[in-house]
Amino acid sequence: MIKFVCSQIFRLKGWTYSQDLPRDVRSFVIVGAPHTSNWDFVPAMTLVYRSGLNAKFVIKNEWLRFPIGLALKPIGAIGIDRNKIKSGAVKSSTDLMAHLFDDHKDICLMIAPEGTRSATHEWKSGFWHIAHKANVPLALAFADYKTKRAGIGLVLQTSDFEKDMRTIMDFYRSIHPCHPDKFKLDHRYS
Repeated sequence: MIKFVCSQIFRLKGWTYSQDLPRDVRSFVIVGAPHTSNWDFVPAMTLVYRSGLNAKFVIKNEWLRFPIGLALKPIGAIGIDRNKIKSGAVKSSTDLMAHLFDDHKDICLMIAPEGTRSATHEWKSGFWHIAHKANVPLALAFADYKTKRAGIGLVLQTSDFEKDMRTIMDFYRSIHPCHPDKFKLDHRYS
């Protein structure tokens, strides 16, 4: 229901949706940028609703308990048990999230690589490592507030970290966020 309501708000505000996702690609990491406002939730949920993808985002298991879990699970929340890292069952959080692709069929894991809605000069690189470890592509999602257009614009199979990060920065260079002062490309690759 929340996804449908967001897609209606999206449409009523004059936004359009586009997607350059090959039909045979069903599992991937969705890179969501720029992320400068809580309003970014509306285009993100519209992307999930209109694409029909099994899009998920990770959250601590504790957040999925009653009653909060009733709101989070239907919009794609998957709980992760960080105790598996502490116990040594998995090496890192990127390993833990990469294993989600083994456990779930046709999953699209949404990640905001900036890690915050505030300006940051260095992005978190876990999204790349998750995709690489799971052997799934990255799908670069966007919400351009100047053109009122959102969707998935580029699908990239990971190969070389530095080269891929430069490609990603080039893609997001022309995207206009809700709050331009809060969006920075990763200076190491731009």
